[in-house]
Amino acid sequence: MKQLKHFDKVQVRNGESIDSFLDGRLRLIQSKSGYRFSIDAVFLAEFATVKKGDVIVELGTGCGVILMILSTREEISHAIGIEIQEELASQAIRNAMLNNFTARVSIVRADLRSCPLMPGCADLVICNPPYRKPRSGRLNPDLQKAIARHEIMASLQDIIRAARSLLKVKGRFTIIYPAERLAHVISQLRKFQLEPKRIRIQYPTLKSNAKLVLIEAILGGRPGLHIEPPLMG
Repeated sequence: MKQLKHFDKVQVRNGESIDSFLDGRLRLIQSKSGYRFSIDAVFLAEFATVKKGDVIVELGTGCGVILMILSTREEISHAIGIEIQEELASQAIRNAMLNNFTARVSIVRADLRSCPLMPGCADLVICNPPYRKPRSGRLNPDLQKAIARHEIMASLQDIIRAARSLLKVKGRFTIIYPAERLAHVISQLRKFQLEPKRIRIQYPTLKSNAKLVLIEAILGGRPGLHIEPPLMG
């Protein structure tokens, strides 16, 4: 009954839906026709290493789905989502309310390229970034989708630079990216003293080429890479 009362206080706007996932453990407000989260977000949240007392920052949190999943874990101390788009930031705030996570989740509407958070504040920085260059393929006419899919507001280097600034020494940066660009991601990570330590590669089927790669890098970490069993699906 308490959950229903809390739910009644959360505003759902025209053009938005509420969807249940994780066997009903979480509810999520998202746009009906704009940007909606994909399975990539679930892969990334499950891959992330979360330790007791961690402060987590997500760059480009969108509607907050990754932070909501991570907040189901008891280990985290606080999670902060950075989101530049007003509508998505509002959805993330309301999703924290909807799932009773306001005590441990904060949303900041800001440009990650000039992040207002204190440098060195995070144990874990996580990001599900846009994968496509602005001029690669047709730009989606829906601005939410275009910003989520193309490097319009921030490049990969911008994201890694922001993560580097926010992390404590030996802090972890977790990212998901197209497998075909793995070499490029690793080179960019090392440019900012982020050493790849764990990799997991996702394959849609047993006979298909790799589609996505999940990477955990450590700020100031020593070389030594662990490649985990493949992720199917």
